[in-house]
Amino acid sequence: MRFLFRLIGLALVLYGLYVLGENIFITTRPSPFIWRGVAADGAVLALVVGVLMLVFLPRDAKSWGLIPIVAAIVLIVASGYAVLEPTTLWQLFVSLLAITAGYSLLTTGRLPL
Repeated sequence: MRFLFRLIGLALVLYGLYVLGENIFITTRPSPFIWRGVAADGAVLALVVGVLMLVFLPRDAKSWGLIPIVAAIVLIVASGYAVLEPTTLWQLFVSLLAITAGYSLLTTGRLPL
């Protein structure tokens, strides 16, 4: 039964991230400077590497996965290619609720009520 709750938790986390990230776009546009395109590509690669490190490294080394994720955020901000569209308060509420409830189900197998 706990496996089913953890599976539901994973689905909730993914749904919450989808709803939250639905209005965030990372684009590449032609630029006269070569480093701008590299920054967007580097941000995507750093984000993928950071997530893979968080998932596959041993428990005591998982914090090293935050370094590439922070680098990806810095590269996105530096390149200026993150486009944030307006979102409603309801979408924000649903996404944060789904992420937190899903994370709780995923890690503990139950909801703290």
